[in-house]
Parts: sequence; C-alpha cells; structure tokens
Amino acid sequence: MANTQITWNNGTTGNRRTWTWSFWLKRSKINSEQCVWTTRYNASNNHLFRFNSNNTFSFKGVNSADGTIMDLDSNQVFKDVNSWYHFVLAVDSTQSTAADRAKVYVNGTQITSFATADYGAQNQSFEINEANNQVFWIGSENSQNYFDGCLSHVWFIDGTQYAASTFGETDATTGEWKIKTSPTVTMGTNGFQILKDGNGITDTSSNSNNFSASSGTLTNLKDCPSHVFCTLNPLIRSANGSFASTNNKFTTSGGSWGSGFGTMGMLNGQGKYYMEFKGASGTKIGYGISDFKPSGVIDRTQRGENRYCGEYANSYAYHYGGNFYYSGSSTSTGYDSFTSSDVIGMAVDMDNLKIYFHKNGTYQDSKNPASDNGYTIVAPDGAYMPTICVEDAGAAANFGNGIFDTTAISSAGTNASNFGTFEYDVPSGYTALSTKGFNT
Repeated sequence: MANTQITWNNGTTGNRRTWTWSFWLKRSKINSEQCVWTTRYNASNNHLFRFNSNNTFSFKGVNSADGTIMDLDSNQVFKDVNSWYHFVLAVDSTQSTAADRAKVYVNGTQITSFATADYGAQNQSFEINEANNQVFWIGSENSQNYFDGCLSHVWFIDGTQYAASTFGETDATTGEWKIKTSPTVTMGTNGFQILKDGNGITDTSSNSNNFSASSGTLTNLKDCPSHVFCTLNPLIRSANGSFASTNNKFTTSGGSWGSGFGTMGMLNGQGKYYMEFKGASGTKIGYGISDFKPSGVIDRTQRGENRYCGEYANSYAYHYGGNFYYSGSSTSTGYDSFTSSDVIGMAVDMDNLKIYFHKNGTYQDSKNPASDNGYTIVAPDGAYMPTICVEDAGAAANFGNGIFDTTAISSAGTNASNFGTFEYDVPSGYTALSTKGFNT
C-alpha cells in the first residue's frame, strides 16, 4: 500500500465514545513513521493509529479544546515483516476504570503495559465518528506518513467495544492466532468492513459505507492472514542493497555485488517449491539459494556482502551471462544468457535435493523436474533461502502473489496446488513457498 490511501466521508455522526477497530496488517517497511489509519477534521482534531520510527505504535487522539484526549504508546516493537499482525483497538469512554476505556489487543493478547498510558477521561467524546467534515483515512495521515505494507479484513464497529476474541481465535492444533472471517457483530451506523480477502474497498457489511482510492494503487495479493507467502527480508541484506515497498524487489548500488534473501527457508526432506524472478534494472543479476545456519548468525560471507550467490559454500545460482554457479565453481554448459525482460523460474526439490532453472519456460541444461534429473545440491546445514544477487541492478521475485514488484504477470500458468499465481506452469508436485505450501 505504499503511497496509497483510501478515504470515506461518513456524513453522519455516530457513537463518539464507544467503537472498535479490528484489522490485520503485514509490514513491508520498518524504521519510519507510518500511519495505518486516521479520522480527521484538521490537524488539531483527529484520532489515529501509527507506527513510529522506532517501530513502536501510537494510538492517540487530540482536539482543539482539550489537546491530547487519549495517548497509548507501546513498549513493544513490531519489526516482523514475514507475518501478519492482528490489531484490535476497542474504546468505551463510559467505563469507570481508566484502563477499560481503551483496550489494545495484538494477536489475541491484550497489551497492558505502555510507555505512555493516557486512556482518556470518562465519557470523553473522541475525534472520531463525527459528521463535521470528518474523513476516515486508511493508509496515510492526511496524504503523508503512508503505511507501507498489506492490510486485510478491516472492521470499524460503531457503538460497541469488542474484544479480540470476536474477530479471531486460537487454533487448537497449532496454537496460532487465526482469523474469524465472519464474526458476529453489530455494525452501527458508521460501521464497515473492507479489504476482505479477495475483496476491495467496497463495504461488505449491509451499511454500504464504501471507500474510494484517493491516491496510489491498491493491489490485491494472494498473501493474506490465512495464507502467508515468502517475501524478501529487509532485515537481512547486503549493506549496499535496498528493497521496494512490496519487499519483492532488491536493488544495489555502489559497484559491488549484494544479495537479498527470502523470509522463508526450505528444509532438507521437506517439500518441493517453485518461484519466479525477473529483472527490473541493470544487467548483472543472479537467482538462486543460499544456506543459512541454524545458529542464526549471519556473517559477511553468508549474506553475500560484495559477493554473489553461488560464489560461497552451499549456494547455487543461475547468472545473467549464462553461467550456473555452485559453491564457488561454475559452468556455462547448457545455460543461456538472460536479460531483465526474461522470467527465470526456479524449482527446488528438498525431498531429493535437486535444483532446476528455466528461462521463459525452457528448462536449462536439459534438466527438467518432470525427468527428476536436476543438479544435485548438498543437504543444508540450516535452511536454503531464496536469493537474489545483483550488481548495480535490481530484480524482483514472484513467490506466488502474481506480481513482480508491483507489475502483474502477463498470464498465469497451470498450478495443481492452487497455491499462488505464476507466469509459467508450476511443475507437478511443486508448490509455492508459503504457509499452506509447507503443509502439503
């Protein structure tokens, strides 16, 4: 949602003392101030939820008469870019106990310790849900401090303070917090539900409180709270590298190689995975896998700083010049050169420790997953992570969302698992690198 915002002018005053927000989000960019939502009349009269530059959050309201009327600042930091967070912000200023007037839940657990804790005065009317030129902004703070990431299942409830258990529940098998797609709630006059999986900014409740995109472009991804896909990881990268807003494009500058790695790893004996890559700028590009050690210690060699994938031990990559690099050696036999316009597919068989690459659907070196004759890779010490390596160039990955950075694929190939959308056919028995893919 980078540089994207959606808005709705409610036009009718609702309950300004009692209301609930519930939303799922996945962060793409960290270490910057980003507003997830705000309701605002002007700079002196607004209510908002935002992430701060230190990755804590602020949930606060101000008005011109009283100044700050609520201020909750977290002690916790929220830097996970691989998983979805579920936030519930539940307010009822009529409560006699201060801490009951504003409750914050993250993944089903109520936060009770804050760096700043001002729950507001009893019977305070907050700067939300008022018809006086009040606008709901989602994705920004009045066209600034844009939220960079994904949002899903955004609920606003007018007139009721709900707990997190209304919108989510603990999975009895896995112990993880999971979404309730159809919670039982009373919406109230200004209540709405938008950005439901597979839906856009049209209110899917009976209220028809529809939003409109006032800037940027909304992209409907396969990644959602119930099915998380791999992305590139901005927390682990070469010093000269940077990531685009989707965390699926990696770019370097400065005249040296650098590498970006996936957020999900592939373990020995556990599955077969398919993904695609495409250049975005420059020419010096390679795609492959790198072994990350279970210690979690990422040294200069492991993260490929000033080096390229395939140059170091337990790493394998297909490079732009038509070379296949493997653990410090290379061959050009059977591999075509490629440019930034070509789509490179990579199939990794962790059950049989094989790797395959194709260029625009043609598998290289006569090694095809259908023939089970791929290049043999060694068992990883930890897990193999998808890797993009570039020198003064940029490249994007499609792990199943059907886009390269923000550009949609031109057509979809067949995919028997139905997990993810790819440009070319997914080999039989292979799946996306995703939470549901892991479970096949």
